[in-house]
Amino acid sequence: MSVSFIDSDIINVQFGQEVKVIRPVNLYGCIIEDNCFIGPFVEIQKNVTIGARTKIQSHTFICELVTIGSDCFIGHGVMFVNDTFSIGGPARGKQELWKETRIGDNVSIGSNVTLLPVNICDNVVIGAGAVVTKSIDLPGIYVGNPARLIRALD
Repeated sequence: MSVSFIDSDIINVQFGQEVKVIRPVNLYGCIIEDNCFIGPFVEIQKNVTIGARTKIQSHTFICELVTIGSDCFIGHGVMFVNDTFSIGGPARGKQELWKETRIGDNVSIGSNVTLLPVNICDNVVIGAGAVVTKSIDLPGIYVGNPARLIRALD
């Protein structure tokens, strides 16, 4: 039996100024802009951009093709998904089937939220445990599975 170990930790990351990273983490091929905080046990994959002053709490997974705006808060254990299993299972070796997620500015995502490939406008709060299955284009507070608007924000 052959076993390969790959130490990723922090590889090929473009950091802005005054970024704080609490290890252990897996960060590779991503962009993290100024004044961000990345908590422990976070994985941020390649082709991800994290906007300025965004805070990402522990145990969060941010897969490829995610863009997060500025002044966002990503709670503990948030999971981003880029593969919708459009062929009935994982798109193994078929990354062209993966979809993008775009998070606007001033978005707060509560702990244990799951986000399928969606677009979320600016000024949104997503309650803990929500499952976001559709894009959000109205500022407001969203909760539940699937996430639904409970109150619009100005």
